[in-house]
Order: sequence, then C-alpha cells, then structure tokens
Amino acid sequence: MLIFAGLGLYDLDDISIKGFNAIKEADLVFLEAYTSILSGTTPGEMRERYGKEIIVLKRQDVEQEPEPILDAAEKGNVVFLTGGDPMVSTTHADLRIRAKERGIQTRIIHGSSIVSAVCGLTGLQNYRFGKSCSIPYPSHNWFPKTPLDTILSNLKQNLHTLVYLDIQENRFMSVREGIEILERLMDGSSESIPLYVGVARAGSDIPVVVAGTGERLKSIDFGPPLHIIVVPARLHEIEEEYLKDFAGYVNQ
Repeated sequence: MLIFAGLGLYDLDDISIKGFNAIKEADLVFLEAYTSILSGTTPGEMRERYGKEIIVLKRQDVEQEPEPILDAAEKGNVVFLTGGDPMVSTTHADLRIRAKERGIQTRIIHGSSIVSAVCGLTGLQNYRFGKSCSIPYPSHNWFPKTPLDTILSNLKQNLHTLVYLDIQENRFMSVREGIEILERLMDGSSESIPLYVGVARAGSDIPVVVAGTGERLKSIDFGPPLHIIVVPARLHEIEEEYLKDFAGYVNQ
C-alpha cells in the first residue's frame, strides 16, 4: 500500500488526524522535499512528533529512481508525505500511476493547499483563476519567458494567475525576486503588470498579505519563506474591498 498524505501548509499541526494516524501505522515514511516545504517545522521535528524515521527525498528520487518507494510499498504500508495537498504536483500523479502499473494499492489523504488558501487570504475568487505558472531562478544561459506569457494570457482573458516561486535546496525565491524577474522579462516591451499580491507563510498564525504595484511590493519585507505571488485580473468590487481590508490595497 502506498499512501499519499498531505502535510498542509505550514507546521506540524496542519496534518489531518487521518494523515497522522496513517503515519503512526506505516512501516516506512518518505518525505518529498522539493516541490514544497513546511517552513514552520523541520524533518527532525517531524521525526520526534511522529515517532518514525523519515526518509527525505529529492526530485531525482521520485521522478527518476522511485524503485525504493515502490518496492517498499509492495511489501508493506508506505506513507509518502508532501507539503500541501499530495496531488497538486504532477510528479506525484506520475508516482501513483507507476504504483498502479505494478499492482500496488494506493490511497490519498488530502491536505490544505495553497491553491485554496490563497483565495481565503486574498479574497480573489477561486473560479476566476486561470492557468498557474512557476518562476524558476534563471541561470547564465537560461531565462524562460513562459511565466510571463502565462500571466499575460490570463490577463487578456480577465483571469487571475497563481505564480509559484522557485524552491531550491538552499534558497527560496522571495516576492521581490519574483517581481524583479518578471520586470526583466518585460523590459523593452509595452507589456505591464499593474497589480500584484504577495503572500508569505500561508497557514501560519501571522501570514503576510500585501497588494499593490511592483514597486510597492519590492519595498515590503515579507520575511521568511515560503512566498507566493498572485497577479489579479480586473477586480470584482468584493475582491477589491477584501484586498483593501486585508492586504492594504489602495486603488490608484
């Protein structure tokens, strides 16, 4: 049995009782640590809380070399932990397909996800979101324009965009860095993004949510990770009022 269990958004208390019980009953527990992290805790604290050894996985361990996970699931109960909800990431769907092909029974225990949390924090209506995108850290010979293309396409359709920010082993992209990359991509063009919403540490007791121009958000100290950006389309009057009340939005 391979159980995909979501840890929620921020710390040890976010996991569901169902997920917690699955961990306690598991023969082996893996933690996927590349698509998201819980910035309010550590793998060491998880081991102490759950009373289980936790094997931390990198992207290669899941996407290219998943055999140890699948081999263990053929023999016993394995829990595969992820930040947020397990099936938001396509890499996890691929692992479930591989398990199915090997005749391994699977189960999903859902967790709170940034996809829904961002709607509550910003007041932007869920049904108005278009395709999401991710901003990776550029390298010296690689500077992908895809995230900007996605945002501009959504804006033309009057759709909001959820913009994931890069997570690497030793660094986490900030709201400021994400906006600066988008501005570099727009440099020299007539395109512009008039409004951003930055969110930091969703799921914590004191998340930071700020709406405004790129210049304003670049001046804000959003604090420790994780950060995420939303690019809103034209605001409904309730969305605008919500952003004014809870994100300091000032209509220019």
